[in-house]
Amino acid sequence: MLRILFLGDIVGEPGRRTVIDRLPELRKDRQIDFVIANGENSAGGRGITPKISIDLLRAGVAVITTGDHAWDQPEIMPYMNTEPRLLRPLNYPGGTPGQGSVVLDTAKGKIGVINVQGLTFMQPPLANPFLAVDVEIERLRELEGPLTLFVDFHAEATSEKIAMARALDGRVCAVVGTHTHVQTADERVLPGGTAFLCDAGMCGPTESILGREIGPVVERFRTQLPRRFPVAGGPIGLRGALIDVDETTGLAVAIERFAEDFESLGD
Repeated sequence: MLRILFLGDIVGEPGRRTVIDRLPELRKDRQIDFVIANGENSAGGRGITPKISIDLLRAGVAVITTGDHAWDQPEIMPYMNTEPRLLRPLNYPGGTPGQGSVVLDTAKGKIGVINVQGLTFMQPPLANPFLAVDVEIERLRELEGPLTLFVDFHAEATSEKIAMARALDGRVCAVVGTHTHVQTADERVLPGGTAFLCDAGMCGPTESILGREIGPVVERFRTQLPRRFPVAGGPIGLRGALIDVDETTGLAVAIERFAEDFESLGD
């Protein structure tokens, strides 16, 4: 059995420090073989830097995915072309720095990760993710042969996420959604063997609004005036999904929501 841990959007220093601190113990205690994490909010709540990417990879994250905030830190653009384990959404136009998928050799076979972004309520508007994923799955299987494929679908609309999972059922081990920072309670293994969770949630401050200080966000809704949204402090939660995969088929046999809370760093 292959056990994959997927961690939802890492938010700011609290989220990334907790992931880095806790991951070695988590991998041992939960017998985790492969870790994927969405890092697009890990730099002050917006984007990711080369240093943060390196720190997460050194801590044991095998692949880092992103989404609509992939480019918020300008220094990430040249770095994207040098680190294949840091992904940006697959459905960006040709010539965009980086790549939308990667395949890694592991002790339990080849594992591929595809990062793709939805269209509904999302900016910027990208190419059709359903068509892009179809092409990429076929390309990777032709190039790499048998492998386990995991999809991070960075999207807003629940219907679009469910539709993607149904479209890929039986072709990938899991489709897990990111972007909303709110963990959903709809985890299941679909009939064809694809595990699904509409949103993995976030790794960051729990006393917050999507990882940001509560006051400024409330004021923005009240007044509609611009506000800065600092990353919150206080208790920290790690959210994601654990997926057990049959190595012989590359399909899921189980999925469970992952949730752990800490009063503060070091607790």
